[in-house]
Amino acid sequence: MAFAAAIAAQPQTILTIDPKHRIVEGVASDGRTIWVSSILDRQILACRKSCRTLATLPEGLHPFAIAWDGAQKRLWVAADCPPGVPGIKPCERGALIGLDRRGRVRTRLAPPSGSFHSGDVSASPAGVFVSDSQNGAVYFLARKGGSLIPVIKPGVGKSGQGTALTADGKRLLVADYSQGVGLVDMVSGKRTILPRSNGKPLRGIDGVVRCGSTYYGIYNGENPGTLVAMEPDGGGLAIDQPLGEDGTLDDPTQLAYDGKRLLIVENSGWPQLEKPAPRTSGARVAAIPLGAGCKPR
Repeated sequence: MAFAAAIAAQPQTILTIDPKHRIVEGVASDGRTIWVSSILDRQILACRKSCRTLATLPEGLHPFAIAWDGAQKRLWVAADCPPGVPGIKPCERGALIGLDRRGRVRTRLAPPSGSFHSGDVSASPAGVFVSDSQNGAVYFLARKGGSLIPVIKPGVGKSGQGTALTADGKRLLVADYSQGVGLVDMVSGKRTILPRSNGKPLRGIDGVVRCGSTYYGIYNGENPGTLVAMEPDGGGLAIDQPLGEDGTLDDPTQLAYDGKRLLIVENSGWPQLEKPAPRTSGARVAAIPLGAGCKPR
């Protein structure tokens, strides 16, 4: 399968976050409100014409990726305390947190034992998936479930990132930052890394969303990064660059699909984390409208 040639998409900035929020990581939307996660100050911001603080996470937990669950009306937060991040006191166990529209914690879960460093999260009609950035595990919270079930066990992968369930609910696309993009059979649990046309895995993918049969991912293995479109194809992975071969994104992290457009976090602040000078420009949320066939327009 090959992607049809198209005019390169041009992201348009629709939201700029106050630079006092030094690292903005996650983004989610219900089509009206845009939520973003501010890691160091432990806040979730709710934005329309302006932004306000929706919630501050419990002491010791910092919000990374977020996802809106329209079925349960929950904002799911991958909350963590990873090692090696200035400004964060490391711990062994993060949590999957579910917030209601008023910012109240309605769900807080972690695996029953072992370390847990939740970094990315996705919501689907079947339930919620949360990945572990430190050991590659991916867990599933069923719609009526009360515990996290391992889809990929710790140690099988290396650095779990974005996930997206296929339209038929039978397979889960998983981006492992170090090992590549793969599919997991939801019945057998078998994981298959999908090679590109050159036979190599696609490493360095962070956030992932699905629109139709197309998966969009943020590549930030180096800065500047870019947007990648992906489609599983006969045991491999067909890829395209919607921004064009020379199109780049400045310090991108996560993305969301609100039913009409892709929303992408840029200028998140990671490269400036250890610099003593305060930020002079804030993170941005850029939008790319999607048209027929989930292609950029």
